[in-house]
Amino acid sequence: MIDYSEILKANSSGVLATQNDEKVDTRVVQCLFTEGSKAYFCTSCEKPMYDQLVRNPNVSFCVHPQNYSPVLSVSGKVTFVEDQALKARVLAVSPMSRNVYKTPDNPVFKVFYIEIEDVKTYSFADGTKHFTI
Repeated sequence: MIDYSEILKANSSGVLATQNDEKVDTRVVQCLFTEGSKAYFCTSCEKPMYDQLVRNPNVSFCVHPQNYSPVLSVSGKVTFVEDQALKARVLAVSPMSRNVYKTPDNPVFKVFYIEIEDVKTYSFADGTKHFTI
């Protein structure tokens, strides 16, 4: 079984796909950390991505190392959390987020996780496909 949390830790920047009415939108975001089957991210409630996630919480997030082995795609539903300790943890691990949002109680600062329901990997090195969860 593939340890997706280790892949996400080593390759935290990736592409998040969301549904925007009839279209799919993608953007580069950073997975901040994982806990169990949850991958954590943050955004501003003033961004279109936030509205898209609220309207349709079904997403996919894809990462890969420089040699593309393995490519990892995780899919699931987004849940927003308002836990101040969790927000403080996000700010502690992400200097970029800390620079933007400053404090956990910033009203535009939103933390969310993907409840990972599906994991797919592919290795270009040997053509191995893995499907889990």
